[in-house]
Amino acid sequence: MQRYLALIVVVIPVIMAVMGIKLIRDLTFGILQPPIPFLWLQFFIGLALIGGGLWLVGGFVFYRDKKRNKVQQRFQPKK
Repeated sequence: MQRYLALIVVVIPVIMAVMGIKLIRDLTFGILQPPIPFLWLQFFIGLALIGGGLWLVGGFVFYRDKKRNKVQQRFQPKK
């Protein structure tokens, strides 16, 4: 059960980042998505989705590595 939960925690931010890449790609070709009124707003929403997705995946990996003592000395908990 824990593996499925971990998979979901990783897959949802990846989907967010993929949607952000799609929005920015559509912006490059001048395609405006229906709920978004401006191209510049579409760019910032796509950028936020990419940043948020990478931030969540990076935080998950960092938390997992920190729990297994595979991070640098400065990130390990003080004893």
